Amino acid sequence: MVTQSNGSQLKFLIYGRTGWIGGLLGKICEAQSINYTYASGRLESRDTIIADIAAVNPTHVFNAAGVTGRPNVDWCESHKVETIRTNVVGTLTLADVCREKGLILINYATGCIFEYDSDHLIGSGLGFKEEDTPNFVGSFYSKTKAMVEELLKNYDNVCTLRVRMPISSDLTNPRNFITKISRYEKVVNIPNSMTILDELLPISIEMAKRNLTGIYNFTNPGCVSHNEVLELYREYIDPSYTWKNFNLEEQAKVIIAPRSNNELDTTKLKTEFPELLSIKESLVKFVFEPNRKTPVAA
Repeated sequence: MVTQSNGSQLKFLIYGRTGWIGGLLGKICEAQSINYTYASGRLESRDTIIADIAAVNPTHVFNAAGVTGRPNVDWCESHKVETIRTNVVGTLTLADVCREKGLILINYATGCIFEYDSDHLIGSGLGFKEEDTPNFVGSFYSKTKAMVEELLKNYDNVCTLRVRMPISSDLTNPRNFITKISRYEKVVNIPNSMTILDELLPISIEMAKRNLTGIYNFTNPGCVSHNEVLELYREYIDPSYTWKNFNLEEQAKVIIAPRSNNELDTTKLKTEFPELLSIKESLVKFVFEPNRKTPVAA
């Protein structure tokens, strides 16, 4: 395995140049003076991956590519082969080539493979752990992600990061969970684990430096509900903002595939990175304070 760890020796090969996370990774690398290159090959094309690695000679590979669907995961329900090609075949091909070349792969995956159940009740504080078996198969997108995660367990060179409902300080980005729900006519109100990218993406780079592998629940500790997020939005951004709630049965009428709602246990990540903030603290520090439009209360 690769042992280089300081900035000058690092060289990252990043898949997902046009994606949200892939774009942010490049900016973080620039800020940290880490040498990086965006891959030009397609995930499902083994020959182009081999060519990318030969051309770049990276110390680590990052996979931020994948099919999530536009405008949302409902797209995957009617594009199943395309979803499999990238999310399953492509990710496995990349992991396999990286293993062959002795390279660690940091793979941005999803935590939307679980749903609350009798052992993990809403509000109980009992989250799903890294070793738990996925129990959510409501959407084809989530099915493919659970499939590939199970297979990747056999690759000792892969670090799988379970991202959920990603949020960043860029409130103009349509992929941002806050931006999405602030534009919906109605929202459900369920506590969920979420990922603040401004805090966690730099941690993922540190994970590469430490050559960490295995599965990590890659969310901030704790849960936050849709209403709690929108209350912060109203407090910091737009005091006149209003919204309406509806329940899961009503939501089901306007979406094709059911959505995952869960809490992930972050003990493993928090043990490695004790400085990691809780979801509500991280939301305020990294997202709402920098974007504040309302006057600070005296």
